[in-house]
Amino acid sequence: MSNRFKIWSLLTITLILILLYLFWDIQGNVSYILSRRATRMLAIVITGGVIAVSTVIFQTITNNRILTPSLIGLDSLYQLVQTFIIFFYGSTSLTVINHNLNFILSVTIMVGFALVLFQILFKKGNNIYLLLLMGLIFGTFFQSLSTFMQVLIDPNEFLSVQNRMFASFNNVQTDLLYLAIILLVAIFIYLFRFLKFLDVLALGKEHAINLGLDHDYLVRRLMIVVAVLIAIATALVGPIMFLGILVVNVAYELFKTYRHTVLLVGTSLISIIALVGGQLIVDRLFNFSTTLSVIINLIGGIYFLYLILKEKNVW
Repeated sequence: MSNRFKIWSLLTITLILILLYLFWDIQGNVSYILSRRATRMLAIVITGGVIAVSTVIFQTITNNRILTPSLIGLDSLYQLVQTFIIFFYGSTSLTVINHNLNFILSVTIMVGFALVLFQILFKKGNNIYLLLLMGLIFGTFFQSLSTFMQVLIDPNEFLSVQNRMFASFNNVQTDLLYLAIILLVAIFIYLFRFLKFLDVLALGKEHAINLGLDHDYLVRRLMIVVAVLIAIATALVGPIMFLGILVVNVAYELFKTYRHTVLLVGTSLISIIALVGGQLIVDRLFNFSTTLSVIINLIGGIYFLYLILKEKNVW
């Protein structure tokens, strides 16, 4: 079975699930229901594609199939920012009520943190694993601060914090989608010039340098792209930690290729299928009693443990 056939098969499944989600049990005010579902579906497609692309690039840079961009600490920083705002200003503050302002503030802080972290560490050499270690340390620190403030916060305000701790596609604002699309178009235009180098970067630092690539320059630029993509996805719907690991490793097993043109498209489709299918389960089976991120993190966490137990060295 060729990779082209697999891509078309995944695309067909994706379209079927999208149509099923949009038109299943639709009754009453059809135009209103369709607009709400279409908004959620657009958020799902954007989030799935962004997380898939950023994870593929991140694993190519680190040459490791069990790492995820969440290790940089951006998810924990997002939680800290939301907790900090509600702790000091309350859930009725302009920064919380105005979704556009909250989105811009969250993305700016997360990208700013990533840039400062990259600048400090890359001055001491292009040590990816030192970057991951520092990201893990900062992520734990941010999580601890968030937990500390959540313990002290007013119980009514704590509910507002909890709503932002898990990814949700139910309350995505249309204005946020437009803003996210504009930012993503700009970052993908910037990324396009580097895509042709990913196949060589996957060979490792030494081989990439021997083949004439400026490895450090490419890694710095691509890490910035990854940070921006993850920041946008997290600020748009909330953190989904294990989705990237899950869909990327499924794509590796399905396509058995090193070509990133195939991997990026295939992983994006698998990610969208996972999110649309998961949202259908949340809506129809669990009747909104849980969130999609809980299901994704449960399955992704189990799969992550499976990868670790299956192979001692997967890179």
